[in-house]
Amino acid sequence: MGHLVMSNRELDRLQVLVRVSERRLTQREAARVLGVTERQLRRLWTAYRQRGAAGLVSGKRGRRSNRRLPETRREVALALVRERYSDFGPTFAHQKLVELHGIAISVSTLRTWMTDAQLWVPRLQRQRGVHQPRARRECYGELIQIDGSDHRWFEDRAPRCTLLVFIDDATGKLMELRFCDGESTFNYFEAAKSYLQRHGKPVAFYSDKASVFRVNAKQPTAGDGYTQFGRAMGELNIDTMCANTPQAKGRVERANSTLQNRLVKELRLANISSIDGANRFASEFMEDFNKRFARPALNPHDAHRPLRPDETLQKVFTWQERRKVTRSLTFHYKRTMYILEPSDAARHAMGKHVTLYETEGGEVTIVHDGHQLSARAFHKEGHVRQAAIVDNKQLGAALHHAKQMQQQRDEEKIQSTSLNKRDKRLLRARQAEASTLPA
Repeated sequence: MGHLVMSNRELDRLQVLVRVSERRLTQREAARVLGVTERQLRRLWTAYRQRGAAGLVSGKRGRRSNRRLPETRREVALALVRERYSDFGPTFAHQKLVELHGIAISVSTLRTWMTDAQLWVPRLQRQRGVHQPRARRECYGELIQIDGSDHRWFEDRAPRCTLLVFIDDATGKLMELRFCDGESTFNYFEAAKSYLQRHGKPVAFYSDKASVFRVNAKQPTAGDGYTQFGRAMGELNIDTMCANTPQAKGRVERANSTLQNRLVKELRLANISSIDGANRFASEFMEDFNKRFARPALNPHDAHRPLRPDETLQKVFTWQERRKVTRSLTFHYKRTMYILEPSDAARHAMGKHVTLYETEGGEVTIVHDGHQLSARAFHKEGHVRQAAIVDNKQLGAALHHAKQMQQQRDEEKIQSTSLNKRDKRLLRARQAEASTLPA
């Protein structure tokens, strides 16, 4: 006796009709249960009495579709894929078959053909990569994993922002939490400064390959091969390492997932909806979190080292670059020309390199051979910088800043008397439209 293949819908109909045959349901009640008309129910009842359960199976099952494409088209398409596009995905291969060969098929059809012919392996069927577990470091402070998590930490109460997370690899303790507008160098500087003042210097920081931590250009044309964060850590004798995959720094990645669940709710219960308020709340949250989830290190030794008296964090965590002074006592920095005030120290720096220290607020200090030089900045009027390279993790903050600058320039144009009333109305309308965009 062969097997009978039935769909869930057909099985439901069979169960109802069995109850009808046992007189536990009337045909009117059965029609209402199945959601069909009484006339359709009588047809089903007749088929069931004549052929049993097989009478409820669709007669179209197993038959070739009337809309099925010709077999020759399938063979031609697969032959072209094998010959020319063997390493193409279905979408890209479909684009070439339509544009270059005039073969009219859909992407889903080509994907099915390529899968059946073993020319393409769907993502769900691919063998997943093996990520073997890595043992925790033995000592507290030996390795600190750091990462940023862009999330709606305040839900709908405030715009989304970024949380910088520092977690100890040996114990799983949260070491530093800092809310900010994005993963910028200065934001990591502030978080690292707070960490060092609180705990001391760890052996190493472990991060991803973001441009804050690593020079990603294969053949950089300038610089010493270190980022500003890497330079600062080098001055403090702290190693920096970058993970090759997200799984390699799974400790902080899993912590981010936990924080996106628990911390969001804690901020809601505390009615906190600002970055400043969240940063004040972070210490209390970390203390409670570590009591619940941290574990003792395998080795009781604390690998943190105290800061030396000569390690001035205020100076270390500045943006530092070198510039060559011309014979006119000038140099360029960030599209601005600086003119040194004539002095013996400035003349001694002529034709040599000076070191620039820039704070987050934009204050620039110029030093040469231990002497601080005075200078004035010469700005070009009306300049708008275009095609600036922005790291993807800083894109939100950069767009917000760009929107503010555009609104400021538009307001300056509106205040200008050279604009007529129509132009002013257009500019004000554009400002109103821009203000509705999300930050």
